[in-house]
Amino acid sequence: MKQKAIALVSGNDLRSSLYNYLLLTVGAVMLAINFDIFLAPAKVAPGGVSGLSIIINKFTGWPRGATMLALNIPLVILGFFHLGRLRFLVRTLYVVIIYNTGVDLLAFWLPPGGITNDFLLNALYGGVLGGLGYGLIFRGRGTSAGTGILGRVLQLKTGIPVSQVYILTDGGVILALGLVFGWENALYAMLMLFVWGLATDYVLEGPSVVRMAFIVTDAPHRVAHMLLNRMGVGVTAWPGQGMFTETEHTVLFCTVSRADVGELNSLVDEADSHAFVVIGQGHQARGGVFRKALQTTQTKVGPM
Repeated sequence: MKQKAIALVSGNDLRSSLYNYLLLTVGAVMLAINFDIFLAPAKVAPGGVSGLSIIINKFTGWPRGATMLALNIPLVILGFFHLGRLRFLVRTLYVVIIYNTGVDLLAFWLPPGGITNDFLLNALYGGVLGGLGYGLIFRGRGTSAGTGILGRVLQLKTGIPVSQVYILTDGGVILALGLVFGWENALYAMLMLFVWGLATDYVLEGPSVVRMAFIVTDAPHRVAHMLLNRMGVGVTAWPGQGMFTETEHTVLFCTVSRADVGELNSLVDEADSHAFVVIGQGHQARGGVFRKALQTTQTKVGPM
C-alpha cells in the first residue's frame, strides 16, 4: 500500500510538472510572437528588458532577442540567490531561453514590419497578447525574469512596495523610450502596460462570472428553502442587527452564476418582498457542491 501511495503521488507530481511546463512553453512562445509582431515594429514596450532591447537595437543593431538574453542573465543570477535557488533558476531559465531565442528565430518567419502600422492597435493587442502570455507563465509557477526580479529583490531588501518599484524600473524604461522614439510612443507604451496588467489578471483570476448574494431578511427559513430547493444553491446564515432600528435580522449568503442573478432576485422577492439584497462580484468559488449533489439526487429518484 505504501509503495502504491508513493507511486500515485509521483504520478500526480509528474502530471502537474508537465502541465506547468506546458503553460510555461505556450506563454513564452506567445511573448516571443507578441514582441515580433506588435512591440518591436511599433517601438513600444511595457518597460522592462524588452523595452531596453528595443532601445539598444536602435543604436547598435544587435539582435533584440540576444540582447534580452544578455540583460536577463545577471538578473537570473540575482534571483537565484534571493528568490528560490534551484527551482527558480530552472523554470526561469527555461522561459527566458524560449522567449529570448524565440524572438530572433521567429523574426525570420513573421512579417518584419508587424501586421499593422496603427500604434493604437499595436499597443492594445500587444498588451492583450503579452498579458495572456505572462499570465500563463505565472500559472505555470514561472517568471520571465526581467525587471520583475529586480523589483522583487528590492522589495524584499528595502520594504518598498512592489508597485512603487515597478514604477521606478518600468517607468524609467518607458521614459527612455519617449526620449529615443518620441513621447507618443511612450504614451502608447503606458497604455500597453495597463492592458498588459489587465490581461495578466484575467488569466490568473479568471473572468468575473461568480456573483455573491447578501440577503438581509426576516424570513430566513422561507428564503433559504426557496434557494435550496428551486435553485440548488447552498446558503449560509448568520445573525445581524440594524444599527438604526436595533431590529434583529438574519443575513444569508450564497453564490450563483451571472446568469442566475435574475432567478435569485425573483425567488427572494417571492419569499420575502421586504428583503434587502446586495449582489457583488467574485472571481472564483470553490466547494459548495450542493447544486451538483442535488441534481444527482434528483436524477436518481426521478421517474424511470
